[in-house]
Amino acid sequence: MADTTFMDKLVSLAKRRGFVFQSSEIYGGLGSVWDYGPLGVELKRNVKERWWSAMVHARDDIEGLDAAILMHPRVWEASGHVAGFTDPMVDCRTCKARFRADKLQDAQCPQKPSKHPGEHGTCDLTEPRLFNLMFKTFIGPVEDSAAVVYLRPETAQGIYVNYQNVLNSSRQRVPFGIAQVGKAFRNEITPGNFIFRTREFEQMEMQFFVKPGTDGEWFERWRQWRWEWHLALGLTPGKLRWHEHGPGELAHYAKAAYDIEYEFPFGWNEIEGVHNRTDFDLGRHQEYSGKKLEYFDQAANERYLPYIVETSAGADRVTLTVLVDAYREEQVEGETRVVLGFHPAVAPIKAGVFPLVKKDGMPETADRLYRALRAGGLPSFYDDSGAIGRRYRRMDEAGTPFCLTVDGQTAEDGSVTVRHRDAMTQERVALDQAAAFLRERVGA
Repeated sequence: MADTTFMDKLVSLAKRRGFVFQSSEIYGGLGSVWDYGPLGVELKRNVKERWWSAMVHARDDIEGLDAAILMHPRVWEASGHVAGFTDPMVDCRTCKARFRADKLQDAQCPQKPSKHPGEHGTCDLTEPRLFNLMFKTFIGPVEDSAAVVYLRPETAQGIYVNYQNVLNSSRQRVPFGIAQVGKAFRNEITPGNFIFRTREFEQMEMQFFVKPGTDGEWFERWRQWRWEWHLALGLTPGKLRWHEHGPGELAHYAKAAYDIEYEFPFGWNEIEGVHNRTDFDLGRHQEYSGKKLEYFDQAANERYLPYIVETSAGADRVTLTVLVDAYREEQVEGETRVVLGFHPAVAPIKAGVFPLVKKDGMPETADRLYRALRAGGLPSFYDDSGAIGRRYRRMDEAGTPFCLTVDGQTAEDGSVTVRHRDAMTQERVALDQAAAFLRERVGA
């Protein structure tokens, strides 16, 4: 059963501390569209940068790409999105709500209360009809059928149509990959669960091109590497699992597919997919474009259309996973302490910097430390307002792993108090070693 109380608390904290806001809130909001605030944009950026570093910077067989959101409409015909990217949609004649037909159970309406707890009223449903999930718009001054373009529903197609460009310009050889982080858009019928399923989202996708016959081996390698990446984010291992797509779940293009799932308060759900897409994509684009996309292996003197092993993760979903996994409540001295226990490497703020009191030169010393940390690439937050305990609590809610306090002893021996978020223990560190202390602990 979904834990709505947990999600309500998380959404409230996300707004209060500046992680995520409802889009256009002053106008009543826009359904399932969200804005990332000062802390949220840093958290999401840290997730994306860790992905990019692991995929592109740490490897010599993967190149980066940033393809345009708008593409030639034939791209989406070739990919099958124009004809087949649809969900069955039904409307309720009484409550006027709209649902995906395949997600309703026995016409039970999620929005209608029932006399019996845990149950819902019954919908008076229309017949299902197919609904294409792509957002359609027009290019140029005339809105007619010749000017139709789509907001991309995935980033992968931009990689496929640039496969040969990247191959030739980078002088790579198969096997090699192309990685991309970018926006995608889907006109979801029933989005929800905060930022888990939204109409505008970011994907972190990598397409790895391999020789047919080696695809199974590469598929298993990428499964292992992606699993290890999620563990390195600090996620709880017991809340992660693999889900294999059975024959009834496999996409028409897939030879094999696994999802990495996380146990959210609303159930087990996918945060990343690893797919063996065979040569379907390059084959379709070769057919529709009339351009040869075969790879010539000079050493073996043979031509072939590469198979593709895809890894596809949602930046928003992984960010939500990090938030959910980090959230905890503890009882400390009769009060509830709310903590976001982020891995230090993804924490938006690395250190809070405080003067113990606003006198005796403490604010000036704390300000110099704060500015030195920021100049050294360590995002920090200066706070001299309120009792020191309250300042610690604010940083706990922001997920800040360390707090540095300039106090009376600082003037005597040049040290500051370092308070650790998780254990709430304290130690003394030399003022001129504070940056090195933090960098050692947040750089992993």
